[in-house]
Amino acid sequence: MSDRKPLWVFAYGSLMWNPGFAVRETEAARLHGFHRAFCIYSEHYRGTPQKPGLILGLLAGGSCRGLAHRLPVKGYDAVRRYLWRREIENDGVYVEEVRPIHLADGRTVAALVYLADRAHRQFAGKLPLAKALKLVRQGSGATGSNIEYVRNTLAHLRELGLRDKNLGELARKAGV
Repeated sequence: MSDRKPLWVFAYGSLMWNPGFAVRETEAARLHGFHRAFCIYSEHYRGTPQKPGLILGLLAGGSCRGLAHRLPVKGYDAVRRYLWRREIENDGVYVEEVRPIHLADGRTVAALVYLADRAHRQFAGKLPLAKALKLVRQGSGATGSNIEYVRNTLAHLRELGLRDKNLGELARKAGV
């Protein structure tokens, strides 16, 4: 991989259905070395400090299938600033890295990837299902309910023909 600016962003949660910028090209994609996990307390988007929700992050190990959105050439800097504010500045629970991802058409491209920051105070790690369920049921924040977040993620994975065992179990227990 080169030091050139990344032209893609990897989406494994809300970025799949709500990237927040005009997307001209989207491809199914896989990130090796990380997996999707409900491992971050949400105190803004899907919860509050008093009643946190639980959102997805990427943890080391395995692989994660999701989507890759191509970043626009025109307005690139504005989109990068938007993603930085959304994923890093607001809660600071993610670390932005550029990693290779594998697109469904066979290409390997450099992409922005947002990994869970294990040192952040909102890092929850792997929680027992009962605790995760409580957080998901109570969470509601600036962008809606935590149940809606789970429902949307599950729906978009199904559209891609993907299953996520842990997400599916959490959704089923939450009545989604």
